[in-house]
Order: sequence, then structure tokens, then C-alpha cells
Amino acid sequence: MDTDDETLALAAAGGDRAAFAALVNRHYDRIYGLGWRLTGSAADAQDLAQEICAALPAKLRGWRAEAKFTTWLYRVVVNAAADMRRRGATRARAADGWGDWEISRQEMIAEERERLAWLEGAMARLSPELRETVALVLGEEMTQAEAAQVLGLSEGTVAWRMSEVKKRLRRIAEGEAAE
Repeated sequence: MDTDDETLALAAAGGDRAAFAALVNRHYDRIYGLGWRLTGSAADAQDLAQEICAALPAKLRGWRAEAKFTTWLYRVVVNAAADMRRRGATRARAADGWGDWEISRQEMIAEERERLAWLEGAMARLSPELRETVALVLGEEMTQAEAAQVLGLSEGTVAWRMSEVKKRLRRIAEGEAAE
């Protein structure tokens, strides 16, 4: 006479490998079939069945024999299918957002290039004296005193030049905005 599922499950929970093998052999098709109906995919059902069979020894240790083994097993399959759906939805959301950051990054790079191109064009309109002053103060991050020393000028002259650079760049930007 065949051993009933509940007896096999209790033995398997206690570490009886033969009992576990008997349970899996007896119910694998049931696990796979329900998994297929829940997922709608043979490949997902196969993955689900394998995942459940791999986790079953640990899950059986928590089985309290309050319901028939098959009732409990169906609940395990339903929960595993729900977990699989959630993981898939999480991956899909992550994949959706993945492209967004790349697009955003590309847009930021393009905007930065545009700003640099504008600045390069505006700087070309400045006199060589103003360009060299702004190159030292902003480009090389020198203080006005350090730039004055390099250029052989007074600090006041460097301050005036930087003020003049700001005014001219503002006029260039306003002129382009008006166009």
C-alpha cells in the first residue's frame, strides 16, 4: 500500500530523502501544471517547479500538517507564482527606468556641450587682454591678486577686467536671446 502524502511530508521534513523523492515524484506534474496555468508560460512553469522543488525541503520543516499536504502544496505554488510575477514586475520597472537615466545623462552632456560652445564663441569676441584675464581667474582658478602678478598688472586692473568680461558676456547673451 502507498504511503499517504502527509506521512511522507512529515518524514521528509525530518530529513528522510527517500520520502522527499517520493513526494516530488508524485507531485511534480501537479506543481508544473498549476505553475503553467498561473504563469501562462511553459518556461516560467518549469522555472517555478524547479524553484519550488529546490525550496521544498526547507518549506516542509515549517509545514504543520493542519491541512492536507496537497492543499498546502497548492498554496506554496500560488505564492511562488505571485513572487515570480512581482520579481518580473520589479525587473520591468527597473528596466524602464534604466533607459531614462541614460537619456537624461545624454541630454545633460548635450546641454553642457552647447554651453561650452556658446562660451567659446563669446570668449572669441573678447579682446585678448580680457580673454587672458578670465582664463587665469576662472580657468586656472587664480585669485585676482595672483592673476595680476602673472599679467604684471595691478589687482584693481584685473578686477576691472573681470567686471568688463561679465558685462560683455551678459550683453552677448542678451543679444542672442533677442534674436
